[in-house]
Amino acid sequence: MQEEALLEHIGKLPHGRANYKQLVRELGTRGEERRALDQLLERLVEKGRLLETRSDHYILMDRQQEYAAGRLSLHRDGYGFVIPDRGALAGTGEDIFVDAESTGGAMHGDRVMVRLKGPSKGRVVRILSRAHPEVVGRFRYNPRGSFVIPFDGKIREHIAIARGDEVPPVPETTERLGEVPRLDVESAEALDGAVVNVEITEFPSPTDNARGRVIEVLGREGDFGIDVEIMIRKHYLPHRFPADVVDEAARLTAVIPAEEIARRRDFRTLDIVTIDGETARDFDDAVWVEKQPDGRYHLQVHIADVAYYVREGSGIDREARLRGTSVYFPDRAVPMLPYELSTDLCSLNPHADRLVLSALLTIDPQGEVVAAEFCEGVIRSAERMTYTNVNLVLEGDAGLRERYARLAPRFETMGELAAILTRRRHKRGSIDFDLPEPVIEFDEQGLVSAIVRRERNAAHRLIEEFMLAANEAVATEIERQLTASIYRIHEKPDPRKVFEFEQVAATFGYSMGIGRMPARDLGWTTRRRDHTKGRREMIIPESNVPVTSRHYQTLIARIAGKPEERILSYLMLRSLKQARYSEENAGHFALASRCYTHFTSPIRRYPDLVVHRLLRRVLTGQAAGAPGAGPLKTVAEECSFTERRAADAERELLEWKKARFMEERVGEEFPALIVSVMRSGMFVELVDLFIEGFIPIDYLGGDRYTYRENERAIVGERKKKKFAIGDRLTVQVDRVEALERRLLFSVVDATSQAGQRARK
Repeated sequence: MQEEALLEHIGKLPHGRANYKQLVRELGTRGEERRALDQLLERLVEKGRLLETRSDHYILMDRQQEYAAGRLSLHRDGYGFVIPDRGALAGTGEDIFVDAESTGGAMHGDRVMVRLKGPSKGRVVRILSRAHPEVVGRFRYNPRGSFVIPFDGKIREHIAIARGDEVPPVPETTERLGEVPRLDVESAEALDGAVVNVEITEFPSPTDNARGRVIEVLGREGDFGIDVEIMIRKHYLPHRFPADVVDEAARLTAVIPAEEIARRRDFRTLDIVTIDGETARDFDDAVWVEKQPDGRYHLQVHIADVAYYVREGSGIDREARLRGTSVYFPDRAVPMLPYELSTDLCSLNPHADRLVLSALLTIDPQGEVVAAEFCEGVIRSAERMTYTNVNLVLEGDAGLRERYARLAPRFETMGELAAILTRRRHKRGSIDFDLPEPVIEFDEQGLVSAIVRRERNAAHRLIEEFMLAANEAVATEIERQLTASIYRIHEKPDPRKVFEFEQVAATFGYSMGIGRMPARDLGWTTRRRDHTKGRREMIIPESNVPVTSRHYQTLIARIAGKPEERILSYLMLRSLKQARYSEENAGHFALASRCYTHFTSPIRRYPDLVVHRLLRRVLTGQAAGAPGAGPLKTVAEECSFTERRAADAERELLEWKKARFMEERVGEEFPALIVSVMRSGMFVELVDLFIEGFIPIDYLGGDRYTYRENERAIVGERKKKKFAIGDRLTVQVDRVEALERRLLFSVVDATSQAGQRARK
């Protein structure tokens, strides 16, 4: 029996309650079926979808208001919050405060069951699943008992290491992702200060710390590449392919059977090209455009046919699903697929025959897709182009136009079509943020030499438009042909966050135009939210703010090129929800798209591979055997999780690199912008380096400063100097804590710097 079927059965019972004997009788289970029911009930309790009120008595979490299930986020000071996804307060946006004495031995990230003991307050009564089977940290030797200090500051407890468990055995394989040499040690004392990975053998209780054993010695903190090794283990990124997957990949052949080519559409005579970054090693997509005599455009988007090589249920497929996505660090990558596939067989390398799934779109002069065809094909990429070179060709670079004389007219046609698609997208309300992205540059020793802005040019936008068009067309076709699919959705923003942004934008003289109604007219209610400070916060019901993507688009256009563009774009982005994968088509708010999916990157994203398999079912007439909403929901949830995991690891390593870069700049001064203000101080971003740090309120000299919530500012009591979001300052680097990725700044001459607004 499937999970959803059992939950549906219990949901039909009075009050959503059932006991084990009742279920056995009503479902007619016996023998192996009864054992399967036991396991299913246990699994649903662990997931927090069922609550076991007493032995063998179950209730649907969604039917009661006394308990909630969710993930615990702990603060460094010991208290935490649970964002409930089941039970009481689920879906309301309310989090549940848990004080330090009520965590019940749970660690940061654990999924827990909470019993409410007041408005938005609770205590952990059960730990549903542990987030940290292993922890990476710094080993400290002590003859009376060694321990490990976790690098994650939210894991507050030291992990005790028993005698004999300090030095791990030599591993059978020395395969490493990076260049970190294994640290050979023979004693716990020699291990002091080393970076280690620890398996937790006993989780903490309300009275005792966790216990563990060292399973890997990664190296010393100054070793090259140690930061990547730490991030991989801290975020539990699968990074070694199992032996059976390696063997399976090695058995794949580059020779494409003649009969396979014969049954596909042959595009090898066309001058199809790939366009990617200079450092790209795998090429998912290739494009070709032709303008027809009637003014329409014929766009071909060819995507690597990964599904041909990665069969569903194979070892490679299971590992790809586990990874979910490739993870890209500044100086290396953790691929989703083995290198034999990602950089060879599936990669659309130039002048080599490659299998593809193709989207063939006919687009009118207004940018409307008037016809769409999909097929299995074979291509031979005519050229491996880079964004830089294509952009230079479009800008008229004589040398490159001569070098690519055969392709230059086609690039110009691509530019025409991309401009048409961009105008159409903007017309329907699609949002385009042009926030600066940092790029880390390294010297010959592999050390960070500079942090510069990533420039987007016409070639980037060209490929983006073509991929968006292909993704929409595929999503629409699958939705029309199948009963279930995986969609890339972006839900409407939380109205409370929109209104909070409006309040900040108003201080700069801007508004998204959703109205300036008083809070009471918007139906706000007052609830205590910040239990550590006693602060009261307004909550706004979703139905009362009819915000659309056009509101964002209009404001982005108004602030373009203005000094305050950077800060307001950043805050606007924070007001939006995170895009995710779903088996239900809820549309894409930011793209103003009714139906959207991910189809164009199956080498590095698992959901794209699933969409390829669904499209192939449509093309081969096997729609009846396509997976239903239940299995696709599970895949969508898994892929959303692995995407967030990868993004968190990439972002954290980038912050670590930035902190290391700043270690040599303590005492130096930089122009900065205030991006957030709170009771304890303010966060600033260095204007030229995209590096963020904190200025504690007690670092502000010359006056006594306090935080004024109604003004969202820090104000001096005597001189009334004010520090608010958007102010420009000159700051000095006071302290860098690289491992904690924490930078502390002070204001240079606070009395003269305060209050210089970005818009000035």
